[in-house]
Amino acid sequence: MKYQKNYSDYTIENYSSDIDEFFVFLDSELIKFLDVTYDEIRIYLMRLKDKNDKNVSIDRKLSSLRGFYKYLANEGYVKNNVFSLVSGPKKEKKLPRYFEYNELEELFNVPDLSTPTGLRDRLLLEMLYATGVRVGELVNIKVKDIDLSSRTILILGKGNKERIVTYGDYCSDSLDDYLRNGYNTLNVNHEEYLFLNNNGGPLTERGVRYILDKIIKQTEIHKNISPHMIRHSFATHLLNEGCDLLSVQKLLGHESIKATQIYTHVTTDRLKEVYYHSFPRAKIDKDK
Repeated sequence: MKYQKNYSDYTIENYSSDIDEFFVFLDSELIKFLDVTYDEIRIYLMRLKDKNDKNVSIDRKLSSLRGFYKYLANEGYVKNNVFSLVSGPKKEKKLPRYFEYNELEELFNVPDLSTPTGLRDRLLLEMLYATGVRVGELVNIKVKDIDLSSRTILILGKGNKERIVTYGDYCSDSLDDYLRNGYNTLNVNHEEYLFLNNNGGPLTERGVRYILDKIIKQTEIHKNISPHMIRHSFATHLLNEGCDLLSVQKLLGHESIKATQIYTHVTTDRLKEVYYHSFPRAKIDKDK
């Protein structure tokens, strides 16, 4: 997973946890993992349902186990991948949550720009929003990957696929401030990575989430925050401002347009809101 598929440590940790949970079930039922049957898998899925696991969580656990048993089959430990016969539960249609622009501005104003970590945190926010990169892609950015003159960054995405992302004025100013006044102070270990922790090592995905949680607690925003929510905001705001779907797909690094189409639901809701608010014969009569 790490060296052939280039999965992030966070993803590998989740997959390992999913497989461990399945092994606990097998132990409780005295089932050998190489002898699992289709019926036993159905019992396991019912157990997950009984403990109120969400469909999306069950689907991910199935994906982890399907990949694990595919590996066992390829290596000759089992005759076939019994999990390939199992389909996951129907996924709930869930619209991506995102921040309004004024909420992002509130977040951007939190970091203390008189400190190296404050400069780093401001750049972290600006770069997540300006580029729409995944958190795993963000923490792997190296200083050499950035072209300051063209304001572009070489990103290594899922499956070792490279793409170029662009950033604008605000992110450029934050990057210049950080490189000039914060980066060298933090970089006591002479790292090549852009984002560093307080000890001078590379910032981890978990470290980014911790920083974001800390920032939002200093605002009046009553929303949970995650790096992916800022990525959702990037895509939604682009579409709301008239960007075409194919361009957003390329900027996000989605292999399939289907992954990008979820944002059209959000923008359609926005268009309806504008329509009913603005078009004279569509305005709702509040007295009725």
